[in-house]
Amino acid sequence: MSGSSSETALRSVVIARAAIYAVLILFAVYYMLPLFVMVVNSLKPLDEIRSGNMLALPEVLTFTPWVQAWGEAQIGVEPTGLSPYFLNSIVMVVPAVLISTFLGAINGYVLTKWRFPGHRIVFGLMLFSCFIPFQIVLIPMARILGTLGIAGTTGGLVLVHVVYGLGFTTLFFRNYYDAFPTELIRAATIDGAGFFRIFRRILLPSSGPIIVVTVIWQFTNVWNDFLFGASFADFDSQPMTVALNNLVSSSTGVKEYNVHFAGAILAALPTLIVYIVSGRYFVRGLMAGAVKG
Repeated sequence: MSGSSSETALRSVVIARAAIYAVLILFAVYYMLPLFVMVVNSLKPLDEIRSGNMLALPEVLTFTPWVQAWGEAQIGVEPTGLSPYFLNSIVMVVPAVLISTFLGAINGYVLTKWRFPGHRIVFGLMLFSCFIPFQIVLIPMARILGTLGIAGTTGGLVLVHVVYGLGFTTLFFRNYYDAFPTELIRAATIDGAGFFRIFRRILLPSSGPIIVVTVIWQFTNVWNDFLFGASFADFDSQPMTVALNNLVSSSTGVKEYNVHFAGAILAALPTLIVYIVSGRYFVRGLMAGAVKG
């Protein structure tokens, strides 16, 4: 009797697990299908795409669309491809991510271990900035960039992304440092350690998980941004997303869909690589306290 019950229970577990895996595979196929279509059609000649059946593997394999998207496609006045705009995005993203991450760490440190009168109000206001839509800050930010004389420059875009991302980075570090033992900070203060020495020697060495979370979050947001790039960048400082939009939205000439697919993959490749390489650390950082509180 007990043996029959055990077999029934085991069979139920196997069936449930098979059903779960089937659903997961179905969702994986569903979410990977657009990427499959983009990759497959970026390796086809244009005539083969026009013949239909975009889900079919290429009959004639070609990498010419990738070469054209990177260095030959007509985006602006010159047929430069996406390569100059890729460099613009790198020059914009790296300092914006580093500065906003550092300032967020300092803010989180101050708001948890060096509290002052009204620190909850300050944190509430910074938290409120996370929910302000992009469109609301366009006109004030344009006025500020014009006053500072950095409108239409990469430095102006860096400032915009640092200011807009500061609320998120502060939230991440504040919640992470809130669980850090305050007794260590007090002991270091008694031993004569100052503000930055405590931050550098005690908090930063244990901040690896939250730094990874913040860097991935900021890198993804800044790299994928289109509105700020289209609003505040000049032609020479346009990021990758704006250039890709100009490539795809061009109303002259033949629509080279294979080149468009290749360009879209090139634009998404950095964030895809970041998530593949650091995805597990991102989840680990979230579980370590990035979104609690």
